[in-house]
Amino acid sequence: MILSALKVLELNEKYNLIEGLSERELENPEGIDLELRVGRVEKICGESFLGVVDRYSPKTEIIGDIEGEGNKRITLHPREHFLVRTIEKINCPGEKILYQSGEPKGYIIPDIKPRVSLQKGGISLACSTTNPGYSGQLVFGISNNSDYNFDFELGSRMFKIYWQTVVGDIKRAYSGQHQGGRVTSNGKTEIQN
Repeated sequence: MILSALKVLELNEKYNLIEGLSERELENPEGIDLELRVGRVEKICGESFLGVVDRYSPKTEIIGDIEGEGNKRITLHPREHFLVRTIEKINCPGEKILYQSGEPKGYIIPDIKPRVSLQKGGISLACSTTNPGYSGQLVFGISNNSDYNFDFELGSRMFKIYWQTVVGDIKRAYSGQHQGGRVTSNGKTEIQN
């Protein structure tokens, strides 16, 4: 079951699901989802490895950060890939919550989709599941699959987030190394959680 934007805002008052939403999303959300903004952009500048036991993620270079540079304009060139982090912080409950009166308690998790503006610009979005227990900004990959530059500003609405219910139990809540919105291990090998 997908929860409407208004239901998420109602639950947000009790469970603090999303911190830092823009005034537009708090006061006048459109449709079933809320929109998240890009706050930091990084470019991969090193190798990475994913093994059975250990891994390392690449070093990155910061292209822009809204905290220090405001609504800086950024260009994503053809065939280029950036890692982007949201301004908003997600707090995905690690336990079952009462999301609807008359329904049993359950886990809820967010799902992310690109805004249509990304698709029309030839930009693809790479994202993964956000599990119960995760707290922090979300980090995604965006790639320019077109033959033209794609310009965007820090602070622009780039992603759609909606929340849905999970059927069944889980063994444990998320406790991985990317808690808090971490982008990289800076090339340092670490044991996978």
